[in-house]
Amino acid sequence: MRLQRVGAVGAERPVLLGTDGHHYDLSGLTDDLTPEFFRDGGPARVSRAHAAGELFRIDVAGQRVGAPLARPGAVLCIGQNYAAHAAESGAKPPAEPILFYKGPNALAGPEDDVLIPRGSERTDWEVELGVVIGKRARYLGADEDPLDYVAGYVLSNDVSERTVQLDAPGGQWSKGKSSETFNPLGPWVLTAEELPVPQAVRLRSWVNGEARQDSSTADMVFSVAEIVRHLSQYLVLEPGDLVNTGTPEGVALSGRFPYLRAGDVMELEAEGLGRHRNRLVQA
Repeated sequence: MRLQRVGAVGAERPVLLGTDGHHYDLSGLTDDLTPEFFRDGGPARVSRAHAAGELFRIDVAGQRVGAPLARPGAVLCIGQNYAAHAAESGAKPPAEPILFYKGPNALAGPEDDVLIPRGSERTDWEVELGVVIGKRARYLGADEDPLDYVAGYVLSNDVSERTVQLDAPGGQWSKGKSSETFNPLGPWVLTAEELPVPQAVRLRSWVNGEARQDSSTADMVFSVAEIVRHLSQYLVLEPGDLVNTGTPEGVALSGRFPYLRAGDVMELEAEGLGRHRNRLVQA
């Protein structure tokens, strides 16, 4: 299933994008795609209602598509999770997952404008596979499948301000990752049963129509399952949390491409997860 939110900022409504290309209203099942929706088995309820013909078709033509998650409790991010990206960043592949956070209010829709922070000279793009947690995960053992704790997958852009991330005192990554609109997401959450093997997703990005990134989640240093299991040893993953799993090579930090400027257009795509098109504007 493909779960979406459509409507103006702050007034989005939850919908199902069916395999027939039509949209179906979910407001009778949930107010929004919130952490509570995932905690209470929302995807399963949507599947049953759709199979029973209980959902009504709606026309959303011309409406804004919002981020398909309504304010997750946490946005957890994995750094340097592709060996080639670590190399272009001047680092070796990490021995264990590098964790940092983005502010949950950094989420934006897949076609919303992205704001370049005031004074920024090094705003960068990062196409990523996002993982939506479906049930509470803590201290997962070797006999537990971490993918059983995943509700779905989503195309994510971990937009970054490199000077703040890397050069500001203390090297505090989250400061360079959490500016408003710095996490375009969507256009839908693809439920986990539709992507049983998340390690074969092609990821691509373009800036102003020129190719930047073209890789696959097969090249991850740590797989989705390894990331979920690892994180559960250090924190509690809650339903509706978003985990950004890292970006492949081909970002501006490599020195091969210019950083983003007002007027530029980022486009991202992930196989089965849709496409973004975001224009850069000055905050």
